[in-house]
Amino acid sequence: MTINEALRALAGIVILITLALGAWVHPYWYFFTAFVGLNLLQSAFTRWCPAMVIFRKLGLKEG
Repeated sequence: MTINEALRALAGIVILITLALGAWVHPYWYFFTAFVGLNLLQSAFTRWCPAMVIFRKLGLKEG
C-alpha cells in the first residue's frame, strides 16, 4: 500500500465513523467530519497532510 492509498483509506474510514457518531451520539461529531474534508481539500493543493508524516514513519512508500 502506498501513502496515497493509505491516506484515502484513512480519510474514508474517519469520515464514515464520524458520520455515524454524528447521527447516533451527538451532532458535534460533524465538525470532525468537516475537519477531515477541509484537510483533504488543502492537501490537494499543498500535497501535504499530517497523516503522511505518520505513514512515512510506518514505512509506506510514495505513490
